Amino acid sequence: MTDSVNTRELILGILMEVTKEGSYSHLVIRSVLDKYQYLEKKERAFITRVSEGTIQYMIELDYIINRFSKVKVNKMKPVIRNILRMSVYQLKYMDSVPDSAVCNEAVKLAKRKGFGSLSGFVNGVLRNISRNLSSITYPDGQKDQIQYLSVHYSMPEWIVKQWINDYGMERTVSVLQAFLQEAPVTIRTNLLKITPEALEMRLKEEGVTTEKIVCADMPELNYAFMISGFDHLNALESFREGLFYVQDVSSMMVAETVDPVKDSYIMDVCAAPGGKSVHLAEKLGGTGMVEARDLTDYKTDLIRQNIARHQLSNMRAVQMDATVLDEASIGKADVVIADLPCSGLGVMRRKTDIKYKMTLQTEQELVSLQRKMLETVCQYVKAGGTLLYSTCTMDKMENEDNVTWFLKQHPQFELVKMQQIFPQKTYGDGFFLAKLQKKA
Repeated sequence: MTDSVNTRELILGILMEVTKEGSYSHLVIRSVLDKYQYLEKKERAFITRVSEGTIQYMIELDYIINRFSKVKVNKMKPVIRNILRMSVYQLKYMDSVPDSAVCNEAVKLAKRKGFGSLSGFVNGVLRNISRNLSSITYPDGQKDQIQYLSVHYSMPEWIVKQWINDYGMERTVSVLQAFLQEAPVTIRTNLLKITPEALEMRLKEEGVTTEKIVCADMPELNYAFMISGFDHLNALESFREGLFYVQDVSSMMVAETVDPVKDSYIMDVCAAPGGKSVHLAEKLGGTGMVEARDLTDYKTDLIRQNIARHQLSNMRAVQMDATVLDEASIGKADVVIADLPCSGLGVMRRKTDIKYKMTLQTEQELVSLQRKMLETVCQYVKAGGTLLYSTCTMDKMENEDNVTWFLKQHPQFELVKMQQIFPQKTYGDGFFLAKLQKKA
């Protein structure tokens, strides 16, 4: 362990911010790793794995703790609850950490955080779990399939029910399995600066392992790779030079589906941080213009950073509210990208806490927001132009139902293509897109 930095204390701090303060896990973890970049790679990997794993498996971890503790998880003090969660995760999923070390470190951490009087309780619960971990009884899948799937895959019951209703049992189990796999890092070559072959060689020189992406559900993306074996992106000169963009393979399908014509004027109404806009600007080959809009200074600044890093002259960032009609833009765009705020249930491998924050009521509220935005931004599409609606979720209310509603309200548009992409075990998030064309 690096001098004066206790990695388990950092992990506990991450868990407290996520579970008590409501912060987003991926942002908190990134912030901690950025602050402690000087830690050894092994320590950074430990922080990431235990933090993400504890959040990912929280429903199962709470179930296990409740089997061995007279005080139920929801009645515990938040610090103790999270010390137990992160410790049980290590006991169950990390063979590299001896059980005795997990228990001892948990006791030390409880004392360090001012809960010495509860250190005996922590020790007792963890040692009991450690002794009996292989004989824990889980919910009976024959008697209560929903509870079984919820605990086994750490997914809230309401989401499991919704997916079974929408997609059936086989597809639901496949999706649940995929979400417990590690999220891959996928990148897209900046074709304006380098060829895929040259980028692959450059990455290998920097010690990065690359792998081609082949998926039956998608066209061949010869410019995309999965990468691994690196510490952090900013340490790669090729990343700093803007030779590639980190983007999930499913979201690459937006630009692929639009397949823009040179000199097009494209408007992306909810663009931050700008990955899809950058992709479209590159596809235009330096021609036309991609106007990447978003609501706040912070978000538009993220877009500007990406424009600068990729040195794009045919892309600009504009601060604008997608729910408010911009009369000056009516009928001006060849393409409008409406990648709208959604429940995010397709990206739970990368944003593991979304499943605990989202509710059915929130989903319904998002549907109303999405429809309001679509009503507004569809007016920017010129005759013969394209509206591309997309979300990073698998909720039919937000996806197919919204498209059906939109077409009824706007008969001047016709559906060209609609696709629900499901998360793959090895790569690709859950994603939805619908390409709509405005009649000439």
